Amino acid sequence: MTEHVHTSTTLWQNTLAARPDVDPHTGQRERLRTSYTELRSKAGVLLEENARSMPDFTVHDISHVDALWEMADLVCGDEVTLNPAEAYVLGCAFVLHDAAMGAAAYGTSVPEALGEQRWHDLVSLAYYEREGCWPDRDELDDPPAEIAAACVATAIRETHAEQAKRLVDQPWRSSAGNEIFLIEETQLREWYGPLIGELAASHWWPVDRLAGEFRHSIGSLPWQPSEWIIEPLKLACILRLADATQVDSRRAPGFLFSLRRPRGASREHWRFQEHISRPYRKGDRVTYSSLRPFPPQDATAWWLALEYLRGIDRELKAVDALLHDLGRDRLAARAVAGVDSPERFAELFRVQDWRPIDATVKVSDIPALVGTLGGRQLYGDEPEVALRELIQNAQDAVLARQTLQPDFPLGRVEIRLAENDGNWFLEVRDYGTGMDEDTLAHGLLDFGTSGWSSTSVRTRLPGLADGGFRPSGRFGIGFFSVFLLGDQVELITRRYDASLADARRLTFDGPSHRPLLTPATGQGWVPEGTTVRVKLRISPYAFKGLFNRTYDERLAQLAQRLVLENAVPIHTWEPSADAPEILPPFSLASGSPDKVFDRLYPPQAAKGRAGEEKFRLRIRDDFVSRATEVRDDKGQRIGIAMLWSSMLHQGQRDFPGTVTVNGFLSDTSVSFSGYLAGQPSRASRDKAALVASRNQMQQWMRTQEQRLRNAGLFDDSLQLELAYTLHCALYPLADDIAFALTSQGVLRLSDVREWAGRRNDIFVGFGWPLTWRTRPPELSHPLSGEEVRIPDNCVFILQYGFTSPLSEVFPSTAHRDTAYEFARDHATLTWQKHWWRMSDDLYGLFVRTLCEIWSCTLESLLAPLERRDWSDSIDVDDESLGPVPGYHFRRPPSS
Repeated sequence: MTEHVHTSTTLWQNTLAARPDVDPHTGQRERLRTSYTELRSKAGVLLEENARSMPDFTVHDISHVDALWEMADLVCGDEVTLNPAEAYVLGCAFVLHDAAMGAAAYGTSVPEALGEQRWHDLVSLAYYEREGCWPDRDELDDPPAEIAAACVATAIRETHAEQAKRLVDQPWRSSAGNEIFLIEETQLREWYGPLIGELAASHWWPVDRLAGEFRHSIGSLPWQPSEWIIEPLKLACILRLADATQVDSRRAPGFLFSLRRPRGASREHWRFQEHISRPYRKGDRVTYSSLRPFPPQDATAWWLALEYLRGIDRELKAVDALLHDLGRDRLAARAVAGVDSPERFAELFRVQDWRPIDATVKVSDIPALVGTLGGRQLYGDEPEVALRELIQNAQDAVLARQTLQPDFPLGRVEIRLAENDGNWFLEVRDYGTGMDEDTLAHGLLDFGTSGWSSTSVRTRLPGLADGGFRPSGRFGIGFFSVFLLGDQVELITRRYDASLADARRLTFDGPSHRPLLTPATGQGWVPEGTTVRVKLRISPYAFKGLFNRTYDERLAQLAQRLVLENAVPIHTWEPSADAPEILPPFSLASGSPDKVFDRLYPPQAAKGRAGEEKFRLRIRDDFVSRATEVRDDKGQRIGIAMLWSSMLHQGQRDFPGTVTVNGFLSDTSVSFSGYLAGQPSRASRDKAALVASRNQMQQWMRTQEQRLRNAGLFDDSLQLELAYTLHCALYPLADDIAFALTSQGVLRLSDVREWAGRRNDIFVGFGWPLTWRTRPPELSHPLSGEEVRIPDNCVFILQYGFTSPLSEVFPSTAHRDTAYEFARDHATLTWQKHWWRMSDDLYGLFVRTLCEIWSCTLESLLAPLERRDWSDSIDVDDESLGPVPGYHFRRPPSS
């Protein structure tokens, strides 16, 4: 680095440098120059310390500060000049603007400087981004080292501008106990310090904020010439652009890269800046070029360079527009050359052995995309999903407000259904945090963002993490599901701490049209919180209407079906009702088995269903005695369920198991009764992966099997129904569980040795065209229903499939014979390929056992089937059935 490179710049020479000829302001100029030089010397030490604490950041030391003087020459040109006072203030802002880009500038640890509340909000977001769930209190107080380090980097990056503002007045203590200031001269520090701090912080502000903050000029000090007037807006624009345009290899030296070894996104920033030569201005365009070509392994850095320089281009144009609109002198640099297209950029930033093609996904018609994805295409034709999403959003808002305002008395969600002139309207209201205009525009309407996990929302509502707020919303597109219900949507909102004048009304005429945002004037009193009102496309009582999946077509029953647990009361108002029905708060994680069952399968309000209620109570007793908990590694309940329901309990009403996501209905399954907590596997949340691990579900499965045995319910029928499920979950199937049917009755693994050992010829039937029954176990004619007698040497394996989510936890392919995986890609169905496919199911279990009994190889059994093209079949006693396909095994002569 060239020492004091800034002193050779035009800006320095024209303002603070000593004059070779007679200078009437020598003393005043010297006073400012000396103060700046002292500040630069002290700050150099601070900047070096910052680099030690944040090695992944590109260079922010004194060389970057000095380079800003060069960049100021470049962006100003001859169009804008500065006087010495302006140059001094601008130079001090150069020094301080990034002086807080490291822990040394905070005088204490970054978490302490940030404050517990803001630090916890930051940790909460970082934890969610990495783990996909919100942290508990212990994890907030003591996050993993990697998350803590990432939070420190984020905190420094996001707060360094505001912290820089404080450095002007921040004292440091010497070893003798004396106070040391970056600007030692008291008068300069007190007069210019606040402005220097504001300017230093302003480089992180939106451009639009500059005009309001730096509206007025500032006169000269008493000992300065009267013409040394300071224009803060001009200085803020120069600082902003000088900092933005200072991108070249000096910020990322190659040797320093090898020493620090930055990781992740920081590494790519280093890589592209390492390539960049010093920029120059041609006309009003700032031109960058690469020192050497980018090879294929640096393609990511090349694209990052293009995006980064496009950002600089936007910054230059925004500042130029601001100065033009205000009638101020415009700076010389107004855009970046070559960033219009990858092809033009490649002329300046050469590539080697590859060609940049801009193949990124482009969305030219965003309203049309929202219209496509915001309704049926994403959520299917299930209008109740929209109500689920609205309730979830409303509950999150209420919980957030209760976190910020613990004494808040109106913690509830209200749902109303009303008819007016033949039109039906659904309304969901909460008394939660509400939204301001910016949150509406950049949160709610930013399709695809997740509001509660965004930094902007957490900044507007600090303290959510500290109060234990854990929202159930995840994907940020849930609001747009409202268009499943209808196109005409009205949203009225008022932030909980805002005045009535701040209330806003947002109206939609379908998702593919741009909404209209207006003040909520003429609406009367607008309570804090948010109300969403939609005109239903069809009657809620129509086929595929809102009540399509309810038993009694009531709003209260629909709400309870969708919301399996809730933290705030939900008030439902039926059409023309005088009072609401209230769904009280309930926790699946702590409720007793009988209460959980009642919440999942509530009694029906409709009359004439006494017999059904009697049956429900019988199943309830069975559930209480047999259901077992599933707990996570922390001992928290994440499910309580009993294995199987629809086959064992046949009645007028079904009791399918429920997969919940944050307490809301996601999916159902006939493989169990009760509930299991899940996490969404896609945005529509109609499918979910279980939170429980495979080991935790295996333990639940073992317990369920034992309870069935203890209760005397594990008879032949139920064993046949569950054999394949237990085989996949607890591989291999236990010897004493029935899994097949012969002419003598059910067959267990323990029976196979005797049964197969007495036979030299065995036919394993597939079933069709026969029909299975398990109660009682038999094969029957598909038309007449009469039992079919099967030959003595036949065995029919009953491989009942089981459904999601258990089938995903225990996939049928998990135990395939890896010794034959090589055959997976055989072009034809060889015996090896067929064995690889069947090796983990009940057919494979039988064949493997048969090999042991007959003392033969797999090839000796399966190769003949391949030669016969897998076309074996038999005829049973009823000729109308036709041939029954299967495998015809013959004992090999050698065995």
